[in-house]
Amino acid sequence: MFLLAADNLIGLNNYLQNNSWLQRNETVFSATKPGEGNMNCVLRIKTNVTSYIIKQSRDYVEKYPQISAPKERAKSEAAFYNCIKQYPFLLEHTPGLLRVDGENNILLIQDLGTSNDYTFLYNGKQQLKEEDAHMLTSFLNELHGNVIKNFDPLLKNDAMKQLNHEHIFVYPFMENNGLDLNTITEGLVEISLQYKTDNALKEKAKLLGEKYLEEGDHLLHGDYYPGSWLHTNEGLKIIDPEFCFYGCAEFDLAIMIAHCYLSEQPQHIIELIINSYKKNEEFNITLMHQFAGIEIMRRLLGLAQLPLKCSLSVKKELLQKSYEFIMQ
Repeated sequence: MFLLAADNLIGLNNYLQNNSWLQRNETVFSATKPGEGNMNCVLRIKTNVTSYIIKQSRDYVEKYPQISAPKERAKSEAAFYNCIKQYPFLLEHTPGLLRVDGENNILLIQDLGTSNDYTFLYNGKQQLKEEDAHMLTSFLNELHGNVIKNFDPLLKNDAMKQLNHEHIFVYPFMENNGLDLNTITEGLVEISLQYKTDNALKEKAKLLGEKYLEEGDHLLHGDYYPGSWLHTNEGLKIIDPEFCFYGCAEFDLAIMIAHCYLSEQPQHIIELIINSYKKNEEFNITLMHQFAGIEIMRRLLGLAQLPLKCSLSVKKELLQKSYEFIMQ
């Protein structure tokens, strides 16, 4: 198996040439990390002709090698891109998929150029622009409302759902999960115990987790948060759909809403998003808020921490709000 490595330019160049992924006389002269990622090995490779993004999924989480992960998740990401390519709006707001190596779980993707994701929102001083909120909601409207379901098992993505389920609905509610929250925010351990010892809350999380695992009719992005939103010279783009699956539409919208609360967005932005989302008659607004509450709580108490700048008192308020969402 070929392994991507930024310090192995010769091997990378040979790999690309052997797969005929480079033009004649095109060679790689640099490979660097385009940003901070969690799940995969991702590199920006520059050649004497152009640049690309290349990513590989391995049988562990890149940022936390001690955590096992489905190595074929890159193929699910490729399946997502292939599924949406007949929908112009979705195609416009995602990077182009150029090549797929299923044997090595490697994707070659369009380089969108110098860009930043939207994690800058977490510094507590940045507001999501209304036009960006509209675009992000429109993407979900198109994805949930118009993409016709097919039965590609890669889009069911069951192994990734199981991994995500563990870290969203189980791990954050364990009293002794090995994560010392006081190293993140002093005093957070004491606050967390009232939630981790609440059996009614844990039962709600269990039921919501079971709902999450059900196969639904809507194709979801699966991780629709600011780290998956990219600000580029060509506008806002959506990346990293490796957690995609067929589920209930409430989940994607809930993740977006949860991160609006986590990034301390004004209420009118949150209401704009909820009101702009096209809800069919089956949409359950209570379920959406419950999923949002779970996401807020897992981001504050779980392993997948965010670069939040907020104080302990703000986290305490967010946990209380998330509790109220979940328990309704």
